Amino acid sequence: MSAEPLYLDKELSWLSFNERVLQEAADKSVPLIERVRFLGIYSNNTDEFYKVRFADVKRRILINEEQGGDDKAKDLLSKIQSRVLKLNQDFDTLYNEILLEMARRHIFLVNEQQLDDHQQVWLRKHFRSRILPHVTPILLTDDIDLLQFLKDEYSYLAVEMRQGDSKRYALIEIPTDQLPRFIQLPEAKGKRHKTLIFLDNIIRFCLDDIFSGLFEYDELTAYAMKMTRDAEYDLNLEVEHSLLEQMSEGLDQRLTAMPVRFVYQRDMPTDMVDVLCGLLKVSSYDSIIPGGRYHNFKDFIGFPNVGRDYLENKPLPPLESTQFVSARNAFDAIKQQDILLYYPYHSFGHMTELVRQAAYDPKVRSIKINIYRVAKNSQIIESMIDAANNGKKVTVVVELQARFDEEANIEWARRLTESGVQVLFGVPGLKIHSKLCLITRLEDNELVRYTHIGTGNFHEKTARIYTDFSLMTCRTEITEEVRMVFNYIQNPYRPVKFKHLIVSPRNSRSRLYDLIDREIAHAKQNLPSGITLKVNNLVDKGLINLLYQASSAGVKIKIIVRGMCALIPGIKGISDNITAISIVDRFLEHPRVVVFENNGEPDVYISSADWMTRNIDNRIEVGCPVFDSELKKKIIDILNIQLSDTVKARIIDREMSNKYVPRGNKRKIRSQIAIYDYLKQSEKQLKKKLKSDTHT
Repeated sequence: MSAEPLYLDKELSWLSFNERVLQEAADKSVPLIERVRFLGIYSNNTDEFYKVRFADVKRRILINEEQGGDDKAKDLLSKIQSRVLKLNQDFDTLYNEILLEMARRHIFLVNEQQLDDHQQVWLRKHFRSRILPHVTPILLTDDIDLLQFLKDEYSYLAVEMRQGDSKRYALIEIPTDQLPRFIQLPEAKGKRHKTLIFLDNIIRFCLDDIFSGLFEYDELTAYAMKMTRDAEYDLNLEVEHSLLEQMSEGLDQRLTAMPVRFVYQRDMPTDMVDVLCGLLKVSSYDSIIPGGRYHNFKDFIGFPNVGRDYLENKPLPPLESTQFVSARNAFDAIKQQDILLYYPYHSFGHMTELVRQAAYDPKVRSIKINIYRVAKNSQIIESMIDAANNGKKVTVVVELQARFDEEANIEWARRLTESGVQVLFGVPGLKIHSKLCLITRLEDNELVRYTHIGTGNFHEKTARIYTDFSLMTCRTEITEEVRMVFNYIQNPYRPVKFKHLIVSPRNSRSRLYDLIDREIAHAKQNLPSGITLKVNNLVDKGLINLLYQASSAGVKIKIIVRGMCALIPGIKGISDNITAISIVDRFLEHPRVVVFENNGEPDVYISSADWMTRNIDNRIEVGCPVFDSELKKKIIDILNIQLSDTVKARIIDREMSNKYVPRGNKRKIRSQIAIYDYLKQSEKQLKKKLKSDTHT
């Protein structure tokens, strides 16, 4: 074996992924408003990184100090701090560049000192009528428990009231839960440009309206700040507590969890920084970052386009599935042939229509579904309630531990229960991350089952921006095993064996090992072998080691990974036969797919599981074989289009350099657009074939 390290730190690999997001904001071929929104995505990702991954490293350090461990976690923390600092500098430079480009297109994002007289008058009136009712300062005193009420989803203004030599401090929450972050200002007649202002800057401009009359001061100044908390929490797992109560307690713990990052405006006075750090109990292991005058750039995800249409991506209208559209109902369509949808290229409306029809179809006896994340106004959930009202037996497995969606899922669970739906909370200690729906119909006195197995959530909103596969089938070998998964969720201690489905934690590791071993055996016999893998994250060392073994045996391995990749391609004698790319573009690449060459008869699986230890061993995940030869070909074609990308694909390497795949003399292939064109043509050909079959 090589003396070189065989794995990249997953945290640094994650930061490398976020750098790819920042590259999209820097890419001048990306429409300008979309570049602004990528700044928001980068910022939102960074927040989550601190809440989860940075917090985990900090906990490892504290545990090592208690138990006497090595300093690897401290070294990693230092590397993370250094990397984040560099990325934040790149972000600031990019932000200023984009502001200038916006100005060239007559869109101005101004601060409170750049307002003309007319705008000042309008803004004061707007502030008093619309904003002031949502603003209540919190005075900072020695007695205040700042951690108790400070929210990590919000930006704050730290206000200094100075009178002579004395100072008082207060905090103002920027009320973005009640008001838009960006407000368009009126323009003088005849001017073509559009002017926007941050809500933060409106509050800065109107500070006197908040404090005058109640406080005496000579000078008022405000500085931006935000705090990020550790998002993990410990649950009280006593038997007498229901899971719903436990999760509610857990969320309360998160609200008061310790901070892991404190970001403040870099010209904030040192004594104010010290006071805030003291009140927030910031430790030496936390990330204390001087920043600009605006925080919570995640709001840029929803930055409004007040300019021309060309400043945004041209819409790609979702494609209708010819199989669904040409059938009398959704069940007839699925009975005719397995259906594969690929969002957001296909309409998610076919999935919502399937469950809507199931909710009142007199033949439907029962519906089972498991939800991880759903939309705020979920049509899927409404259909479950309608089905229960129509006398169907409805079972919804709600994952209460879906990170950052726990509160929403608790509310859905309560509403479903009140509507007569059987709500299950799954298996203690195992998150349920599979994407399953099982509908049972009585047809000619026989029970026939229809199932959905997907790589993404039942979420109308994310289905418009995440790429994901949905397989719908009534094949008994699949539907029977999906029924077994739901039984397993209800009775996790009963023995169960799956022949076709790859189910975590029951058989995922052994099945994947066997499938990789088969490719190794084929390579050693000089038979066709190969693995094409597409995942969000590849960090499980057991699977990585087996891929290294496969590479050493001559198996060609092609990997498309969006986020973390601990595997290092191109290590001499170990991973020479492995190449890896990452694609970051307008849609978030989310599917998990693996193709095993299998001596010229490829096996294709779609799955809800990333190749991470938690997904393989500690969650309920489902991978499904695709049996239909046309659908197998379609998935392989899509993967090959992505592997041919010469516009948005970056090379994954040891250095985490994020270099774009060199185009050379090849034509430009932007895979997300090429896939849309491919699927559009595919639907057109199918429509033509069906029309021809009808006439004959």
